[in-house]
Amino acid sequence: MGGSGCKQTTTLVGAVVCQDAHWHLDLGGSGHWAFKGVDHKVPPRIRPGSYASATYSVHFLDPANLGPHSYRYTWSEQNGIVYTCRAGHVDIAHLRKAADWTAYVAAVSLERMEAGRTQFQFKQREPSVYYVTLTYPPGWDRLDAAERERISREVARDLGQHLAYTALTWHEILTWFGFRPRGYKSEFPSAFSWEDNYSNLLGTHIAAAALGEEGLSYDEAVAKILEQRLDELGPQSAEVARQASEAMRGQWYSRSRLATHIHKRHLDVGLDDGYVTPCLVPSVAACEGAEPLPLAAPALASLARHGFTVQVEIEGRVWEQKKILKALEAEGCPPVKRLDPGFHFPLILHYCQTHPGDTN
Repeated sequence: MGGSGCKQTTTLVGAVVCQDAHWHLDLGGSGHWAFKGVDHKVPPRIRPGSYASATYSVHFLDPANLGPHSYRYTWSEQNGIVYTCRAGHVDIAHLRKAADWTAYVAAVSLERMEAGRTQFQFKQREPSVYYVTLTYPPGWDRLDAAERERISREVARDLGQHLAYTALTWHEILTWFGFRPRGYKSEFPSAFSWEDNYSNLLGTHIAAAALGEEGLSYDEAVAKILEQRLDELGPQSAEVARQASEAMRGQWYSRSRLATHIHKRHLDVGLDDGYVTPCLVPSVAACEGAEPLPLAAPALASLARHGFTVQVEIEGRVWEQKKILKALEAEGCPPVKRLDPGFHFPLILHYCQTHPGDTN
């Protein structure tokens, strides 16, 4: 493993096998199952991310001064770019966004499981819809309510992490193909920038751990675990973070009069070996000898352990899906209305890797 990390991936590792499912199991759910501090009816607020470049408006942070985490808006929460020796640049806004979407989708999953639902859907801010089909293990309806709740909380945390990371990866794919959420400006310049995937994935890990904390609200647990995880990664000062970005000017990014241009793209989302390896800036004096710390992609381990299976499909509902379907056709895949992330993501990412100039 080289000190700079940052590998490219295109191949799929094994996943939970999907089965047919019925629409609803009558389990008499009463709507009492919930994660403390997270409401399944309230999606996360918007948090704009930023480049990890030493350019105008980019805010570099000291990791010890990130403020509290807040699922809802607060002035005291700090967002921007930090630098760590083992994960490189981390976009704290992306991390918090990923954490909150993990918590939200976990809360939705838990509420649906209490009601015995086997099919549900959710959206992020863009128009795409995610369809989830869940198959329960044999004898599920014969377990007592307390045991079903205990298992459901564990499964919902894993589902929340997996589904949020899938949705965040789809967002990066959409932006790579020129998604224009404001109608006039493509987000291609920010797609798969070198810090995005690891920041997103780290946020899902933090949220999954926070949802399992006893005695703390979700926001309190996220703040606590975020501090712990950054400490493990070798946090550096805001000045070191800025210097690390400045050292990559002209290599990983450049700046014109009107825009920042990202040259360092990171297409590793963990589909080959199950891990995302971060990009480290070479020759950061404070981090001499540091090795990148790979982070595991969500593996749905609790679903397999308890006998559940899940199927996820994405209906794009964006103009850019036409480009994506053409890319899949170039990879030998016929057009489909809904995408299967486990099958289609590796093909799309392979196309992005081999046709870097043909997607926007």
